[in-house]
Amino acid sequence: MNDEKREAPRIAEKEDEQARKKAVFEGMSERRKKQVLARGYDKWDPFLAPKDPIDIRRDPTRRTSKQLMREFLQSLPHDKYTNSYGRGVLEMAMGIINEEERFLGMYDFACWYRDLLEREKAKGGSS
Repeated sequence: MNDEKREAPRIAEKEDEQARKKAVFEGMSERRKKQVLARGYDKWDPFLAPKDPIDIRRDPTRRTSKQLMREFLQSLPHDKYTNSYGRGVLEMAMGIINEEERFLGMYDFACWYRDLLEREKAKGGSS
C-alpha cells in the first residue's frame, strides 16, 4: 500500500509534465513542430535547463581583459591616450588573454623591440 501512495504523486507529476509538454508543442509554429517531430517528440525536452554561459576568461593574475585595460589606462596620465589608444589596449588585452596568435605575435615583437632599443641605448647607439 505504501508503494502505491508513493507512485501516485509520481504518476500525477509525469502526467502534468506531459500536458505542459503538449501545450508548449501546440503553441509552436508549424516549422518548429516539424523540427521537433524530425528529431522525435519523445526525445524532445522543452524544459531543459539553459547551458552555462561561456566562462569569463582571465589571465594568470585572475583579471579580465577589461580589468587589465582599466588598470593600465589608470596608470597613465589622462592626456596620454585617446579613444583609439584605449581600443587598441582593449584589443591587445583580449587577444593575449584568448591566446590569439596575432596578438601574441604583436606582444612578442613589442617586447623584442623594447629590448633591442635598450641594448642599443646601452651600447651608446642612437636613440
